[in-house]
Amino acid sequence: MEELIKLINQKLDEYIPINYPKTIFEAMKYTLSLSGKRLRPVMCLETVRIFNGDIEAALPTACAIEMLHVQSLIHDDLPCMDNDDFRRGKPSNHKVFGEAAAVLAGDALLTFAPQTIIEKSKEVLTSEQILNILHEYTKAAGAYGLIAGQIVDIESEKKQFEKKEEETLYFIQLHKTADLFRLAVKSGCIIANAPDERAFELEEFAVKYGQLFQIYDDIMDEISTFEEMGKTIGKDKEAQKLTYTSLYGIEQAKKTCNALIKDCHDIIDKYASSVFEEILEIVEKRLEARIN
Repeated sequence: MEELIKLINQKLDEYIPINYPKTIFEAMKYTLSLSGKRLRPVMCLETVRIFNGDIEAALPTACAIEMLHVQSLIHDDLPCMDNDDFRRGKPSNHKVFGEAAAVLAGDALLTFAPQTIIEKSKEVLTSEQILNILHEYTKAAGAYGLIAGQIVDIESEKKQFEKKEEETLYFIQLHKTADLFRLAVKSGCIIANAPDERAFELEEFAVKYGQLFQIYDDIMDEISTFEEMGKTIGKDKEAQKLTYTSLYGIEQAKKTCNALIKDCHDIIDKYASSVFEEILEIVEKRLEARIN
């Protein structure tokens, strides 16, 4: 996993040089360069590997998925959204560059990502593969994906539920968090020409992992520390957001996490992938250390 992270970091730096106007490129690279596990691009590359695809050919798509993820973090931290001054232990983008530049940096990453897929993949992927990846990207990024999850998450602070609370919570988990994990494995399957039944199986893993990751984040927002999470703790509870812990409590959240961990193992163990095991263990071990 560490080797894949190094490769992703190298390519991200290569794909986004500092050009004129410097401010926008510096703002894009600032949050993009903050230390992280690069879970989504790693998932994309590992999906390609287990189906014997070309990892080099997948790098532009993997990096584009990370750009999309970072865009969501920049916008999520804005005063009009979650209003958080820190991200991964460092000042948020808008605290360094100002709100206007942060909004534009997010917009720039959102559009630079598909540009990267097209320009850097045209020699190694077919036109049909690129088109299919871009279709998955725009679905995950748009009004049926991240944006849908974000707006429902915001509205949940005001108890504006168009559906039952349980359905609303699942909608947030699916679209605010799981959609990017799903994009990662679906893109990897497209690049590696994976069989349909295997693609559906890994998509199920991505959704369950996304649910697990969001419930884990809900738990940590209540019991963790700034040093551990690198962001302000307790904001969800203060804002009275709809989270798994606010609806079901921490004890039930623990049980659900353990059930989802088992479900994830049931899917990925057959692939004998040390990288997918590591990805799952990141959450599994932190939960064991904090809540068991």
